[in-house]
Amino acid sequence: MRAHGLGAAALLLVAGCAAETKLRPTPEAGVLENGKGGAVTEQEGVRLVADGSAWKGYPSNLERRLTPVYVRLENQGQRALKLQYRGFSLIGQESRFRYNALAPLSLQKAASSNEVPNAQAPVIAPAGRWSVGVGVGSSYGYGPRRGGYGPPYYGPWGSPFYDPYLYARPQCQEPLPTEDMLNNALPEGTLEPGGALEGFLYFQGVASREDAVTLQVKLVDAGTGEPFGALDIPFQVSTR
Repeated sequence: MRAHGLGAAALLLVAGCAAETKLRPTPEAGVLENGKGGAVTEQEGVRLVADGSAWKGYPSNLERRLTPVYVRLENQGQRALKLQYRGFSLIGQESRFRYNALAPLSLQKAASSNEVPNAQAPVIAPAGRWSVGVGVGSSYGYGPRRGGYGPPYYGPWGSPFYDPYLYARPQCQEPLPTEDMLNNALPEGTLEPGGALEGFLYFQGVASREDAVTLQVKLVDAGTGEPFGALDIPFQVSTR
């Protein structure tokens, strides 16, 4: 059984870096002609543009931890749309597993969540310490420290060539969500006729699980709560 909700997000935060995930539109998708990897579809007067390789913000390695997808919704229909993160999904082509969009602030809650009992928190090097290594296992050299540049760090063992944190130090330490993630997130709310909204959605990393996924957006009438359609864009999952 796959992890869900905050538990899944917490697992991602403590699991370290994975392969960088990029979503590329499949040949049958309505690919945009700007060469930027985006695709478009339309139904019931609602136009969806999506790009699974558009993230340029901080952290720059976000695609090794999550799957960010840029979307733009234009409501050219007659009904106001209700937009909620649970209405956006990536669906595995083979597994048929549904990865719901994660509310950005849920990532922050997941970082301190106890919902994954088998997950171990990574060992973190002392705050403010960053070494410039010389040779394997070295922490010798001048490097930025809290308060400015400082002399070599010799550690409690008295040797500049022994770094007890070298293999334990995680490679992705930025706490999520970052300010860029929050500022660029697609907002929830009501999209009135004639209006448009754009921003990023954040999903679990799918690179190790799926070869292809479909972005699905459920269309829900904001007045009645009635679903009246869905927009689908198929993507291939590529890694590097």
